[in-house]
Amino acid sequence: MTLVEQDELKHNVSLDTLAEFFDVIGNASRIRILFALLSGKELSVTKISELTGISQSATSHQLKNLKQANLIANRRDGKTIYYYLADSHIDTILHQAYEHITE
Repeated sequence: MTLVEQDELKHNVSLDTLAEFFDVIGNASRIRILFALLSGKELSVTKISELTGISQSATSHQLKNLKQANLIANRRDGKTIYYYLADSHIDTILHQAYEHITE
């Protein structure tokens, strides 16, 4: 494989990963959860469910998807798990996308 072919392969893999990212955030329930977490506060499943109007079961399911995609992280305090955005990039992407559609 030539260097050009290797670069094209890396580029395609990066684009595939980017497409997967947009697949994950391209779900209304997951977007609602991410926006709930934009406050910067750590939130429990119960609180996220209350803020989004999504059942606790569905919230838990979507949190699992978001965590697998490395968009959120969590910490445990006793029996309660608190969720938060994984990094500031997610915050920036969501704010810019929202700004774009509301112009």
